[in-house]
Amino acid sequence: MNTSTGIVTPGAERVDAPGVASSDHPADRHDLIRVVGARENNLKDVDVEIPKRRLTAFTGVSGSGKSSLVFGTIAAESRRLIDETYSTFVQGFMPSLPRPDVDRLEGITTAILVDQERLGANVRSTVGTVTDANAMLRNLFSRIGQPYVGPPPAFSFNIPTSKASGVMSTEKAGGKVDKAVVREQVYLGGMCPECEGRGSVSDLDLSVIVDESRSLNDGAILVPGYTADGWMVKGYAESGFVDPDKPIKDYSAQEREDFLYKEKTKIKALGMNMTYQGLIPKIREAMFSKDVESLQPHIRRFVEAAAVFGPCPACEGTRLNASARSARIQGKNIAEVCAMQITDAAEWARTVDDPAVAPLVGGLLHLFDSFTDIGLGYLSLDRPAGTLSGGEAQRTKMIRHLGSALTDVTYVFDEPTIGLHPHDIQRMNNLLISLRDKGNTVLVVEHKPEAIAIADHVVDLGPGAGTDGGTVCYEGTVEELAKADTLTGRHLGYRARLKDAVREATGALEIRGAEQNNLRHVDVDVPTGVLTVITGVAGSGKSSLVHGNLAGRDGVVVVDQGAIKGSRRSNPATYTGMLDAIRKAFAKANGVKPALFSANSEGACPTCKGNGMIYTELGFMETVATPCEDCGGKRFQAAVLEHRLGGRNIAEVLDLSVSQAHEFFGAAESKVPAARTTLGHLRDVGLGYLKLGQPLNTLSGGERQRLKLAMHMGEKGGVYLLDEPTTGLHLADVENLLGLLDRLVDSGRSVIVIEHHQAVMAHADWIIDLGPGAGHDGGQVVFEGTPADLVADASTLTGRHLAEYVGE
Repeated sequence: MNTSTGIVTPGAERVDAPGVASSDHPADRHDLIRVVGARENNLKDVDVEIPKRRLTAFTGVSGSGKSSLVFGTIAAESRRLIDETYSTFVQGFMPSLPRPDVDRLEGITTAILVDQERLGANVRSTVGTVTDANAMLRNLFSRIGQPYVGPPPAFSFNIPTSKASGVMSTEKAGGKVDKAVVREQVYLGGMCPECEGRGSVSDLDLSVIVDESRSLNDGAILVPGYTADGWMVKGYAESGFVDPDKPIKDYSAQEREDFLYKEKTKIKALGMNMTYQGLIPKIREAMFSKDVESLQPHIRRFVEAAAVFGPCPACEGTRLNASARSARIQGKNIAEVCAMQITDAAEWARTVDDPAVAPLVGGLLHLFDSFTDIGLGYLSLDRPAGTLSGGEAQRTKMIRHLGSALTDVTYVFDEPTIGLHPHDIQRMNNLLISLRDKGNTVLVVEHKPEAIAIADHVVDLGPGAGTDGGTVCYEGTVEELAKADTLTGRHLGYRARLKDAVREATGALEIRGAEQNNLRHVDVDVPTGVLTVITGVAGSGKSSLVHGNLAGRDGVVVVDQGAIKGSRRSNPATYTGMLDAIRKAFAKANGVKPALFSANSEGACPTCKGNGMIYTELGFMETVATPCEDCGGKRFQAAVLEHRLGGRNIAEVLDLSVSQAHEFFGAAESKVPAARTTLGHLRDVGLGYLKLGQPLNTLSGGERQRLKLAMHMGEKGGVYLLDEPTTGLHLADVENLLGLLDRLVDSGRSVIVIEHHQAVMAHADWIIDLGPGAGHDGGQVVFEGTPADLVADASTLTGRHLAEYVGE
């Protein structure tokens, strides 16, 4: 029924006016995301209701289940359901996503994940290419650049200039050819032909590859895997081209050429027909042509030592050919614009006043201003994407969503404040609020009190980590959370106190004339024997100062944020190497071979090949994973599980938590000192809840970083260099971290920490503050001294925020 006052339809509520819904319209009742019976990873039948079009923060200690609920359940099911809307043909080209372990999910919307995964380390990927800034610049220069060079591809360093030619003939009656015309077409690209658009060229340091004082049979080849008695070296020894017993330095010119550079040729060696290839082209193909990040650690170390990289002399590192660099706008070519700090590039773009390209310039300015708003104005467009930190990568991904017209979608963020100085956190908060105010649901996994404070709703998980977590301890407002008797609630108002006395330095690591990236000829002494914190706003030059001048020195152990590569077969026991000692202990106790106790070797269940799961590929449908029926998911043969150590079999030992295993391997009947030492390190860094056999690909970024820290704690280095160790740490865990840092210093080591967390700054013995701003506005030491002096000085951004934090 239609009336002048409203519209009434069967089964629907009244609407106040045509086209204007009242608050009790059926469509407006779907204002919650309901999760019923979530059991992903350690979640224990979690039921939770999350308000839509609001900002919800998920808190709790590391390992409490936050990511399992937000990413592994809500976001995963949203992505899976969206994928199902495509045809089965299209789904066949997409990754298969399993259904999360949950009874029911209601009210979920399209989820957009903005996580901390680093951007690809492809050498051709830059900040400009991943944000479409380069695409807009190419269009701009192709339209108004002087002189005119060509279409947009003529300015792309990923597209080479190509030429095509052919013969055009015209056939007439009787099969006669009237004429033939040779035509040539040139397809312009901007790629530098010398470096193929990489911007750098590499040469190999032969002294790292070959020891010329030795013969092949004495181990002259220093490449990993090329042992003197191995078949790869025997191929060279039996080739007939060289004398395997003669030192390389005594080779004739022909022998040297054949050994190092000979093209592929068929020979008979090792009793079979095989292809011979010179050592240099062979290892270039096998190692140096691959992404360095994808190589195994020992091969990566060799490649980095043997490859000597430098700017391409032809393009001067710009990646572009001379033609692309000849076109200019307002006195700048495209390479010069890409090399600018983005804030400067924005100023350049504002000088481009041409009505023909006004919309294009407007889009470019919006993109540049978004970089500045999100705290990344100090980057340049030619910065390789693989060099961005996890926090920088996350904020770079966020840029594409800031101007989006999409509403009523769910944005999922994983600690968006990582890597941000307290000064920048408010800016990030404003961006999250703006996304919410556009009518979107914003879900944030977060530990920082400053970021939690802006939430409309909080879900606190715990009470502990691992098997001690997985339950909802609190739901409600931030104000009520502060009064709640949960670990997060009790620590929400935590403030560190400046130390009454600081340690005295025992010496200093001198840095002189540091000029990496934006550093301005910095001279600074980093004290030893104390806890030193290097701080400053994002982009001020902290990492350049520390990694560019201290990393690589003798005795310096670096624990950075680089990801741990691990498959579903890798776990803390295998990664730390303690499984070797455990296998030997089992073998000795039972009088059998250690290989029996490896799920990747002789002891593996033959049905699942040691995976514990059977993975069934169903073509275009999702892959189904089911526990192996023969081993019950234990990964080992039944006969192996008959062997015991201290009353437990190998599967039961791998199912122990770190804390339980530490106690187990200390008992008389199951004593394994080497494993117990490693487990002690894991417990010290707050990973006592992890299971020894937990797959590495289920660990969070913070857990993986602390796993690396535990590995390095056993090394004998005198100086520990940590890069934001509070990443992923709950407020309660920060206290444990400070205790660990104190123990390292008290044991005679020097600890240098790049950090933004005020609690770590307050606990330091010495602070070096860089700034005053980011990019070319930073790169200077603006303060050196104790935390108390920094608070008293209050002339820097860091000093003012630290003074506010400690309440002095």
